[in-house]
Amino acid sequence: MKIIIPNFRTPDSFVDNVAHTLIKMGHDVTTMTPVSNRFLDNKAVQLYKMVKQYALPGANSSQENWLLKKIRTGSFDLVVTLTQALSESVLQQIKQKNITTVAWWGDTPANMKKTGLLVDGWDKIYIKDANAVNKMSGVGLNVELMHEAMNPDWHKPLYQNINDQVVVAGSFYNYRNYLVHALIDRGCKITAYGRPPSRWAYKNVLAAHTNTYVTREAKSLVFGEGLACLNSTDMSEFNSLNCRAFEIAGAEGLQFLEYRPMAESCFDLDKELKTFTSIDEILDLVEWATKYPNEALQVRQKGRKRVLAEHTYQHRLEKIITDIC
Repeated sequence: MKIIIPNFRTPDSFVDNVAHTLIKMGHDVTTMTPVSNRFLDNKAVQLYKMVKQYALPGANSSQENWLLKKIRTGSFDLVVTLTQALSESVLQQIKQKNITTVAWWGDTPANMKKTGLLVDGWDKIYIKDANAVNKMSGVGLNVELMHEAMNPDWHKPLYQNINDQVVVAGSFYNYRNYLVHALIDRGCKITAYGRPPSRWAYKNVLAAHTNTYVTREAKSLVFGEGLACLNSTDMSEFNSLNCRAFEIAGAEGLQFLEYRPMAESCFDLDKELKTFTSIDEILDLVEWATKYPNEALQVRQKGRKRVLAEHTYQHRLEKIITDIC
């Protein structure tokens, strides 16, 4: 199929992993010109986008304009958006070209802006939150539950040794900031990666942060080398899993996942990862992993075996292609 993804392909992003996998599956994939995560995180770029959104609320985004230009001059079978909404008017123009439209939303639904995906014009919508699936299907949208995934080409075991650090990767929003702060105060050794925390973050969190944004093999290496990987989510995300749930397992990291019922449909809890509901439980897990490294290694290996069997991007994309064909 000739597939177009109207967004930037930054390393190890949702777009990067999906495009990479579709190409390996034999499809012809067009994305926007690759850019660095540093460019997209630039404050001037973010300010421009915010000002444009408020000053011109009805204007197309740069991604939408790029997409419309491409479909006027080229032939495509499928448009796939990844945690990205399109306006109803843009979707109507796509449908005039007889192109199938699919949205796969990998973030919490609370982060949708304006109308989000709740517009006419989508042939199929996939979203990772079961409650949102029920709400959206209840108003007639063709929506289905689909989790994110891991890419075995770079989410893989690369570690030689295991250190005594608990790894935390991702954005330091208020909940993760306080969780890590409290753990450090209780004597937990933590090394943090990702975009630098905000200036309001706790001093011990800032001290634990490497200010290093890791992707692909570099991310897999730190996941594997850590004593464990702590996986928590924002206050707005409830019964769903993030991509790190699958990437940590792919890297054969020992995952401590904030408990949610949805995890039970994807993993054998306790055998393939460990879950927690409190700081005391995290500290108990750290003590267990330190005392029983052989048992911890078995959990790592079983977690990787599960994601290779069920939770790769190819598994997800094969289902999407089957659904729309």
